[in-house]
Amino acid sequence: QVALDLARATGGHITCLQAINYEIFAPGDFYGSAIAAAMPVIKESAEQLRAQIEARLAGEDVAWDWRFLYGMSIHRLLEHSPLADVVIVGAADVGFEGKGPSALVGDLVLRAPVPVLVVPGDVASFDVTAPVMVAWNGSAEAAHALRAAVPLLAAARKVWLVSVAEPADRKPRFDFPALEGAQYLSRHGIYCELVEVPRGEAKIGDTLFSAAQMRDCGLMVMGAYGHSRLAEMLLGGVTRQMLSAPPMPILLAH
Repeated sequence: QVALDLARATGGHITCLQAINYEIFAPGDFYGSAIAAAMPVIKESAEQLRAQIEARLAGEDVAWDWRFLYGMSIHRLLEHSPLADVVIVGAADVGFEGKGPSALVGDLVLRAPVPVLVVPGDVASFDVTAPVMVAWNGSAEAAHALRAAVPLLAAARKVWLVSVAEPADRKPRFDFPALEGAQYLSRHGIYCELVEVPRGEAKIGDTLFSAAQMRDCGLMVMGAYGHSRLAEMLLGGVTRQMLSAPPMPILLAH
């Protein structure tokens, strides 16, 4: 539904990409007999899903196409992303809901040449005119996300550029001050309001989500993995925190 709402508002085209991984390895199954037996069931389920979604799309006033491919979903998504404007995915890997951030999302954000829109499972629709909050820390990643979000920010009725105040003993990273982000948007005819919220005792991710919810935002825009992916995984960075259980859609770029 989010893809439909976004495509309808922008005159866009939806490509539904369905991938079946035939490279599953079962320990001890040296001849692949288990996966060979399972593949007919997997294919039948995939065909049922396709038929169900195509029946729904047939009644919508949005251009779309369906691509069925074999292989790992991350590889197929990356192969097709260069001629897309945005990749839309769920917030959790299938079968791993509630067990931490999606590995698929992490790989896509780092490797895809386009922004990634992450949609929580309980989001039923997407209003392109809803207020948008841009999480700003002055990094190149935040600048990349801001630039990628310009079409959506132009449609929003209100844009907030929000920074989290760092403790006095910690030097903040400001390659690009928030004012420069606002100036960039102004060149595209987009007015934004600059806000700095106190760090407090909460995690930065919770602080940002709280700030967005207080302003009735329907979307958050942020740069992802300002530190290395390994550091994020080991130490629990802001990106990892925010992808674990996002309460709203997030547009990510690295």
